[in-house]
Amino acid sequence: MAATTAGATGWYRGKVKAVPSGDCLVIMALSSNKPGPPPEKTITLSSLIAPRLARRGGIDEPFAWNSREYLRKLCIGKEVSFKVDYAVPAIGREFGSVFLGDKNVAMLVVAEGWAKVREQGQQKGEVSPFLPELIRLEEQAKQQKIGRWSEVPAVVGASIRSLPPSAIGDPSNLDAMGLLTANKGSPMQGIVEQVRDGSTVRVYLLPDFQFVQVFVAGIQAPSMGRRAASESVAKTDIASDEPNGDVPAEPRAPLTSAQRLAVSAASSTEVASDPFAEEAKYFTETRTLNRDVRIVLEGVDKFSNLIGSVYYPDGESAKDLAQELVENGLAKYVEWSANMMEEDAKRRLKTAELQAKKSRLRIWTNYVPPASNSKAIHDQNFTGKVVEVVSGDCIIVADDSIPYGSPLAERRVYLSSIRCPKMGNPRRDEKPAPYAREAKEFLRTRLIGRQVNVQMEYSRKVGMTDAPTVGAGAADSRAMDFGSVFLTSPTKVEGDDASTASSTAGNQQGGANIAELLVARGYGTVIRHRDFEERSSYYDALLAAESRAVSGKRGIHSAKDPPVMHITDLTTASAKKARDFLPFLQRSRKIPAVVEYVLSGHRFKLLIPKETCSVALSLSGVRCPGRDEPHSDEAIALMRRKIMQRDVEIEVETVDRTGTFIGSLWESRTNMAVSLLEAGLAKLQTSFGSDRIPDAHLFDQAERSAKMKKLKIWENFVEGEEVSNGSAVESKQKEVLKVVVTEVLSGGKFYVQTVGDQTVASIQQQLASLKISEAPVIGTFNPTKGEIVLAQFSADDSWNRAMIVNGPRGAVESPKDKFEVFYIDYGNQEFVQYSQLRPIDPSVSSAPGLAQLCSLAYIKVPSLDEEFGEEAAEFLSEQTLNSSKEFRALIEERDTSGGKVKGQGTGTVLVVTLCATDSEISINSAMVQEGIARMEKMKRWDSKERKKALECLKKFQDEAKSDRRMIWQYGDVESDDEDTVPVKKAGGRR
Repeated sequence: MAATTAGATGWYRGKVKAVPSGDCLVIMALSSNKPGPPPEKTITLSSLIAPRLARRGGIDEPFAWNSREYLRKLCIGKEVSFKVDYAVPAIGREFGSVFLGDKNVAMLVVAEGWAKVREQGQQKGEVSPFLPELIRLEEQAKQQKIGRWSEVPAVVGASIRSLPPSAIGDPSNLDAMGLLTANKGSPMQGIVEQVRDGSTVRVYLLPDFQFVQVFVAGIQAPSMGRRAASESVAKTDIASDEPNGDVPAEPRAPLTSAQRLAVSAASSTEVASDPFAEEAKYFTETRTLNRDVRIVLEGVDKFSNLIGSVYYPDGESAKDLAQELVENGLAKYVEWSANMMEEDAKRRLKTAELQAKKSRLRIWTNYVPPASNSKAIHDQNFTGKVVEVVSGDCIIVADDSIPYGSPLAERRVYLSSIRCPKMGNPRRDEKPAPYAREAKEFLRTRLIGRQVNVQMEYSRKVGMTDAPTVGAGAADSRAMDFGSVFLTSPTKVEGDDASTASSTAGNQQGGANIAELLVARGYGTVIRHRDFEERSSYYDALLAAESRAVSGKRGIHSAKDPPVMHITDLTTASAKKARDFLPFLQRSRKIPAVVEYVLSGHRFKLLIPKETCSVALSLSGVRCPGRDEPHSDEAIALMRRKIMQRDVEIEVETVDRTGTFIGSLWESRTNMAVSLLEAGLAKLQTSFGSDRIPDAHLFDQAERSAKMKKLKIWENFVEGEEVSNGSAVESKQKEVLKVVVTEVLSGGKFYVQTVGDQTVASIQQQLASLKISEAPVIGTFNPTKGEIVLAQFSADDSWNRAMIVNGPRGAVESPKDKFEVFYIDYGNQEFVQYSQLRPIDPSVSSAPGLAQLCSLAYIKVPSLDEEFGEEAAEFLSEQTLNSSKEFRALIEERDTSGGKVKGQGTGTVLVVTLCATDSEISINSAMVQEGIARMEKMKRWDSKERKKALECLKKFQDEAKSDRRMIWQYGDVESDDEDTVPVKKAGGRR
């Protein structure tokens, strides 16, 4: 025992480990410098005699049990100070004084009447130093008639125990099965009287004082060895004869009389205890010996040994002895007895053993784990958006911390510790397993486009044939990364999903565990890992969810036949079969679909549930870079983030010769072709015919915006230049349109119509074939502002497409009510009566207007309310409208900043150089030469091309200046401070 600072006086400190009787304590040292359990000493209280407890086959002295209980409850597990007063070698006992704090334990016992005082010993000096006080307290207790001095007689069964002569654990003297049947699953109160080894205790079951031996369920502590055979026969203890080794055997039955005789004749050999056996026994003793415990009987083995769980007090709570032993590496998990326990308790023990093995605690110090093809992943948690569900147990997440165009942006994550039905392989003609589609759809509806937290846990090497591959360097193998996926925000769930979500709501990630939701629905099973295999950090929760699914007969655990869905895959069928489906896909204008795969930026594989078919769809009007071209991966990544496995709408226009359908696709009312053009990841294609494309009027605006911002494929774009091999080179010829002028708005703005455009011819043919009905009845047709209608042009009574600019206030009251209309195919505007309007078929109205607004490049022309503005407009009209000539419009730039003129619609303004086919100079130069326009100022940062064009105009402007024509009649109107022509004055020249 370790001495305190007062060790020279013979006083020591220690903790009470056991209380054998009402006057005896077993005290262990508080610390020890040697490995293993600390030393201990048995102290009998000096000069006291407590009533004696009976051994087997005897009866207690009156009040013996009460005496022991008083001292046990007073001292067990508490720190005390003690001193040896004297020793009696003849009986091998030491007597001493014990203090609990500042109170003398012997005095407390005597004062309560639970022991009598012996005034002298056999030898001189064998008395307590506190004898006079003890005698006084005894007399006081006698007078008070308390404790053993009570006049109330002790009653057998209450204060006096009558113990049977049977040996503990002998099946012939213990009805183990009857005891189990009467108390199965019910906690029984008891006091541990002896600890045979770390996992075996002997207990008094209260209140009947039945003395039983209990093997702790689910575990086996190291063996304490075996004493000499001849010695073991002389004692009543059961021999500790469990076999050594990692795999425990069931406890053997006690020896019969014949067996004991045989053993006594055998050699007297001893078997040493296993490593850490002493530590395991000490661990159990310090927590249970002479303590109040709860015993829950779990079962009985074939030798009638009781198997049970032992719970000991720890503050305000109770702890499971088996769990504590396994967690501290002092016992191993035993399958045969664990099978008697509930599943949750078994899981806790297995998890605790796995952790002890990983930490190599005590009995696992030299443990060598079996070869494994998995390893833990640390510090790889991330947040991202789910872009694809590969199968029920595999998803692809776009990492928020990596730009979407990067090849590392998307990470494939397999859900930890679960396995869902396989989706099969269409190339091998493998069909999906039962509930595989349901599992995948379950994830798709909950995860696609949603933000998730991913907690990476382990990676595993697998062979390319799906067989596990041991060793990290195995050839033709790949690594699979496993993790737990959590929704970042709560989602509304029902049934088992609700209980699962609530069970995971407290985890560190914040949302529901997707794997747990899957398993609870019966769409997956939990993998039974080997001991040292990595697993989900939420493995117990997954097993609990699986247990609920099995009991509820859900999904793959159901006895019902799985749902069957037959899908016609037109992506692998012939082009003829695809054409046969075209009428069905054109019955409705817009069809709901699900994007199954992004084949390229503009081509997708779609599932159409209504028609139970899969198709390939190519966006009409746009083309993205090919697989080997720059920015192709970015186009695919953009579409994967926006529409992969999303619910979309499509409109099919036609089918090509390969069986690919051509049409438009919307997600949340957004046309994906427009999104690609705006991002600079696609180019506009006019070969499809814009009259067949919904939203075609938005395509050109989106492409022009990307060009101006120099996005992606337009990063080297320069107005008037083209991109060749990644570098900008000067174009020898700009884009030229062959046009006719249809309307002049002012001297500098006018509308044109392209000559020879198939779209123009198609619209004109459609209008010509229309059968104009009688004037609509008032109230049946109410045109509104911005609506496209048919209007009768006053000049030639022809019917043309027109947009309502303004109408009468309120409802139409008379056929003569006036509407202001804008003819979208010509650019002119007039007022017409209600009787001159008709509704128009959507197939005709959906095509964009044919009139293109233009302005003259490099010159400034007075507006109509400025001086010489009307003359400029008259000159332009005479040169263009009145002559009915065809012109070449050389596009110098496209102006997207304006285009709205007096409510006549919006669009891109083409800034052009206009030249008649039979003229030597352009209209731009002619107007400068006539003095009704002037050239724009030249700036030092202008491009060479612009400077060259302005130098050509300068000679015409110099001619007008010298002759003082029009705006130059009063001299030079240009100055450093003024950049506008004079405003028209009252009474001035017209």
